Amino acid sequence: MLLRVEGMTVHYGRAMALDSVSIRVEEGTALAVLGANGAGKTTLLRAVSGLQPLTSGEVWLGERRIDGLSAPDIVRLGVVHVPAGRRLFPDLSVFNNLRLGATLRKDKAGINADFAKVFAYFPILERRSRQKARTLSGGEQQMLAIGRALMAKPKLLLMDEPSLGLAPKVVYELGLIIEDIRKQGGMSILLVEQNLGLARQLATKGYLLQVGRLISEGNIGDLERSDVVKRAYLGGNRGRRRSPSS
Repeated sequence: MLLRVEGMTVHYGRAMALDSVSIRVEEGTALAVLGANGAGKTTLLRAVSGLQPLTSGEVWLGERRIDGLSAPDIVRLGVVHVPAGRRLFPDLSVFNNLRLGATLRKDKAGINADFAKVFAYFPILERRSRQKARTLSGGEQQMLAIGRALMAKPKLLLMDEPSLGLAPKVVYELGLIIEDIRKQGGMSILLVEQNLGLARQLATKGYLLQVGRLISEGNIGDLERSDVVKRAYLGGNRGRRRSPSS
């Protein structure tokens, strides 16, 4: 088992964002976390990656417990977070944004090899490597955010709504690339999505969160038929405002 989250509880002040959530991610698999806005999906990823402290619970990467470690130390262990909204450095070039992804690495030959891999996955980034990140389209910026994460050489890629703000065709094409990255790179993916189509495209199994609680787990098809998922309108209303615990 690559990732084990045991009884994760997280508060923002007095407000509970996650209540005793437990999940598993096996090596080489993609797993989706579904739920409406405010369900706690983003908080889950932030807690796993060391950006949000736990009130209680444990996070294990293989045989090592990682909750309580700093975010950079967790990245060094191979857990890399692609945040919602991409969070690029808009006035830096595409190349320099990618290079920042490898900041914690010292293996120059490996870094150069990973530049080549990123450009093979996303040829547009190589053609626009000297452009500032802010000049890219939304889809290209998402490619850059994923490419930057790949430069950190992840074992586990945490992806927070990669479809946010993108056209359906772009989302589908991006999904194909993400699946290819997972298969070729042998990494695992923990995907947070409100676009059920992309979740179904990338993962066969998942978890369903509702107001910070894990209420179901299983095949994506079974979760899709649940009343909670139907009420959440997964895949629609992409322009809504996000809450901190989403």
